Amino acid sequence: MTVTISEDLKAESKNLNFYYGALHSLKNVNLPIARRRVTALIGPSGCGKTTFLRCFNRMHDLYPHNRYEGEIIIYPEKLNIISPSVDPIEIRMQISMVFQKPNPFPKSIYENVAYGLRVRGVKKKGLIDEAVEKSLRGSALWDEVKDRLNNSAFDLSGGQQQRLCIARALATDPRILLFDEPTSALDPTATSKIEELIIELKNEVTIIIVTHNMQQAARVSDYTAFMYLGEIIEFDKTDKIFTAPSNKLTEEYITGRFG
Repeated sequence: MTVTISEDLKAESKNLNFYYGALHSLKNVNLPIARRRVTALIGPSGCGKTTFLRCFNRMHDLYPHNRYEGEIIIYPEKLNIISPSVDPIEIRMQISMVFQKPNPFPKSIYENVAYGLRVRGVKKKGLIDEAVEKSLRGSALWDEVKDRLNNSAFDLSGGQQQRLCIARALATDPRILLFDEPTSALDPTATSKIEELIIELKNEVTIIIVTHNMQQAARVSDYTAFMYLGEIIEFDKTDKIFTAPSNKLTEEYITGRFG
């Protein structure tokens, strides 16, 4: 399935196939990612959402026998980021990921946010201080932690830890921010804060989010892709997907009659 949009693109997958060894997990996935918009990936467990998401920051390179075919193009350079000639570590600096469960490092709040900058070789304390504050403000956490930056990240609540992970992801000034079920381990109050944050962050960065929560996809995203068995079944503006889907499978999934 090939889909297009009229907005400026930040990225797009073209005839993307992915294999876990002999298992053909993604099948000719063509998907445009609009610049400074939120694109949600929905679908049943095992349909390929997270597999697709992890292609964007080359997470699959960490394991043997995984294989990509096709392209993921980043604009404006028109760079194929899954090309073997492209350094996956640099891609991970430019395309940051926030995982399902908060995963702060066993370091201080400050050092969690500074980590990516130090990996990049930034040594000037002034630059790091500035980036740490900017990132914590960007994740709506600064006012809660500014007086205890040297405390352990584990002192924070679950919701605060997830916002700290978002700050850590923002610190390297990423071009795309990937969210993999970012609120599934959080209570409703913390979930609401993360959703508000995602809506604010799209003013600065392009976002792709995997979620099982239909209401969350409807609340935070501009575009939605429904995936099933490793393929894109339908892609459109979120309002259209949730009010007038074109495909019967999409309608059945959204209305809870799937399977």
